[in-house]
Amino acid sequence: MDLHFEELLGRITDFMKTEANTETVVGKEFELGEFKCVPVIKIGMGFGSGGGEGAEAKGGRGEGLGAGAGMGIEPIGFLVTRGDNISFIEAGKAHGLSAAFEKVPDLIEKIATNRTKEKEAMAN
Repeated sequence: MDLHFEELLGRITDFMKTEANTETVVGKEFELGEFKCVPVIKIGMGFGSGGGEGAEAKGGRGEGLGAGAGMGIEPIGFLVTRGDNISFIEAGKAHGLSAAFEKVPDLIEKIATNRTKEKEAMAN
C-alpha cells in the first residue's frame, strides 16, 4: 500500500478552505437602504494526523495512515458601511446572530430620519 500523505493533507485543507466562509454560516453581504452589510465570522481549526509501518518476526508487514480535521465557525457580527462611514454591529455571544438582526429596525429608523432631515434641508 502506498501512503500518499501529501495528497490526503491537500484534500482535507482544500475542504476546510471551501467551507470556512461567511456564506456557509450567515450568507452573502447585502444592502439595506444606503447601508452595505458584510457578515463577519470567527473560525477555529484543528488538524491531526499519524502514520506508521512495521514488521513482525514471522514476516508479516503492515502500514497505515490516518488524518482528521475539525472546524468551528461562529458569526460574530456585521461590518456596516454607508458612504465613507464604517461601523461594526456585534452579534453578541448571549444572543447569537439574532442580536444583530434586532438592530436592523434601528438602522431603518436612522435611514428614514436622515432622509427626512435631508428633505427638510432641501426645502429650506
